[in-house]
Amino acid sequence: MKKTILLLAITFSSLSIFSQHKISGKIVDEQRQSLPFANIVLYKVAEETKPLGAISLDDGSFYFENINSGKYKLEVSMLGFKTQKIEEFDLKSNKIFNITLVEESQLLNEVVVKSKRPVIKQTAEKLVVDLEKSEMVNTNLQDIMRKIPGVLVTNNGISIAGNRGVRILINNKTTEYMDVETLLRDFPADNIAKIEVIEQPGAEYEASGSGAIINIILKKNVRLGTHGSTTVWFGEDEGFEYGTGFSIASYKNKLNWQARVNHSQPTWRNDLFLTRTVADTIYDQKTLEPFDHLNNSISGNLDYYINIKNSIGISGSWNNRISSRTVDNTTNIIKPNLTELLLTNNNYDRDRTNFNINPYYEYKSETERLLLDFNYVNFVNNSTNTLFDTPQSAEEFTDRKYVQDGTYSIKTYRIDYSKEFSENLKFSTGSRFADVSTNNDLESYIENSNGNFNFIDEKSSQFIIDETIFAIYTKLNTSFGKWSFSGGLRFEDSNTDGSSTYLKEGEMVTEVQNRPIEKIFPSASLSRKFNDILGASISYSYRIQRPSYNSLNSFQTFLDPFSASEGNPKLTPSYTNNYQFNLTYEGQPFFTIGYSKTDDVIFELIKQDNETAQIRQQEVNVENNDNWNFRLFAPLNFIQKNIEGYTGIIVTNTDYQSSTFGIDLNKWNMYWFIQASYKLPWDINFEMSGNYGTGALEGQIDVDWLAELDFSFGKKFLDDKLKINLGFNKMLNRGFVGNIDYGNGIAAVESNGSRQNIQLKMIYSFGSKFGKKKSNREINRDEEDRIQDNN
Repeated sequence: MKKTILLLAITFSSLSIFSQHKISGKIVDEQRQSLPFANIVLYKVAEETKPLGAISLDDGSFYFENINSGKYKLEVSMLGFKTQKIEEFDLKSNKIFNITLVEESQLLNEVVVKSKRPVIKQTAEKLVVDLEKSEMVNTNLQDIMRKIPGVLVTNNGISIAGNRGVRILINNKTTEYMDVETLLRDFPADNIAKIEVIEQPGAEYEASGSGAIINIILKKNVRLGTHGSTTVWFGEDEGFEYGTGFSIASYKNKLNWQARVNHSQPTWRNDLFLTRTVADTIYDQKTLEPFDHLNNSISGNLDYYINIKNSIGISGSWNNRISSRTVDNTTNIIKPNLTELLLTNNNYDRDRTNFNINPYYEYKSETERLLLDFNYVNFVNNSTNTLFDTPQSAEEFTDRKYVQDGTYSIKTYRIDYSKEFSENLKFSTGSRFADVSTNNDLESYIENSNGNFNFIDEKSSQFIIDETIFAIYTKLNTSFGKWSFSGGLRFEDSNTDGSSTYLKEGEMVTEVQNRPIEKIFPSASLSRKFNDILGASISYSYRIQRPSYNSLNSFQTFLDPFSASEGNPKLTPSYTNNYQFNLTYEGQPFFTIGYSKTDDVIFELIKQDNETAQIRQQEVNVENNDNWNFRLFAPLNFIQKNIEGYTGIIVTNTDYQSSTFGIDLNKWNMYWFIQASYKLPWDINFEMSGNYGTGALEGQIDVDWLAELDFSFGKKFLDDKLKINLGFNKMLNRGFVGNIDYGNGIAAVESNGSRQNIQLKMIYSFGSKFGKKKSNREINRDEEDRIQDNN
């Protein structure tokens, strides 16, 4: 290998009366050809954690301006060349560095890079879980969320550290048009790079939600050249399941594009067992609900870097989910002297399609960033639910059918600007405007004497929502010594008009409800670094949770002969004050105390009518909700250096109080979790996650102990081109077993999902990463880092 040739010419300018100077120079190769897009990093001695970066221009030149006097080091790197380092020098005047890079003779696939990125990282505002190095086999978002510490996923929804009201974002974009259950089960895991659990959102985030924000950061192309991968997986859950995907990407010169296609048909089940007493009659209900959705998705993005400071891009996606399933309902009606059997089925046919397009423009310099962003979402959700009795049923039941067609249109315009005045001071501001239109048409039918279905005007409605939300925010980040402060204000002005049209007493009636809201939402955090290992922070945020669009429609649909759900047009937003203290160890979460108080919390109320024996589910506003949580984390390499991962315990207290609905619920729970990875012989990667909880308060349901266990094995073949994973999921998925207090009776409930899921996944990667030398020198790692930062 040739020796490094370093031509270093330092020209001192005349002495300046100012303390700030300019560092400049030129980067060339051994043939004296200019090297554009080389990565130049400037480190100040004793402050290496705050480097400055620059990229060489088309002629190979680079510069740093307004640099204070002091001692510095310089590092120049570019893919395909050996890294050059300028050792410590004293900056007292302008300096010029001319640097020659020597081409690396090794092929890329001969370079083995091993990095230990933290699996989790805690800041004052959020917990970041990095998934890109994980060997765990995940099918959908629900699988991933089960493995994040503090997150509880059940058939009843999702909660974090005992707090519900969780919002899910995808690349900081809303998913409010989708129900959480659908999103968790249908969103593919292969496209997810990391998960941010933001318990104390800053002013730049929407104020919506009483619990944490879960921000899903999707993978983006950060590799040079043209490359791709194909994925095939199959397994056994509630029957055979499979999936396949193909992706291709290219990053050359100033153009970066990526395309993905996925097709899958996962299987699972949700079983519900409910035993309750009405007067002297016992209702023993059993619901067996299998799932086998057919999912198809196409997505892509294109970024064009106009120059080192300006870029434009566009991304888009199309997703379709088709489900046709039959649910078996069995109800034993046990009377003192007689037992009757009612057998019914629900036939569900659902077709959900969403389309998204997102163009943007970004300006980014060393100290400034401007982002202009437009996001459009069109979501169509059409479903048919037919409820009918079976010939074996001893009890008669009048068949019903519900046809619901829903369309959602969301347009969001956003501008964000930030400026760093110095290493210790950053100012951010921005604005967002959202325009939402939804249209839900519910048609109800009942069986006639001829076996056909008649349309019921009185039970049908059209529900339309028009909503606009205007927001503006400012945020200040500053540091002084070992202290750091972040504070912001967000103003939101929203106006929601909901109109319901239906037949009442022979006449069509339209009811309109208007909900204007103007609020200021403050947020702040204060951090202190005690030393290189320990740090602490306290934070506060004020939030709003708006009712979901579907929950405002007052009409009801039957889930089985004795259970129905109905909306609540009188539902109002809830407001939450969040407080949190974090203690970190080497940037990792160590100890956390959290407290939140929510007024008029949105609560799913389950009522029993003792006269009709019917159960109704409806979201209502409960006056008070308090939540305490105490969390202790520890890395597993304390136990054994070769084991990576973490473990910990979470203690929560959840309290609901309402004089209006007679609710008095309070429960303490403890939750233990572990996530570990270990390198086995023959370079087999083993990863395991598990948890145990003493119980939970899932709204009105008092849940007994819970447990889960997942593990997987992974190995790479063919010079790392082929990756094979064997995953064993839900090995100890107990689901939840508990009680529901209706106020006029108590029911025993057991909700169980599928267990013992086994999956084999194979990923074959191809392209420039494997065995091809990089010949085009237009782009370098700094471009890659820039894309990762903007995920």
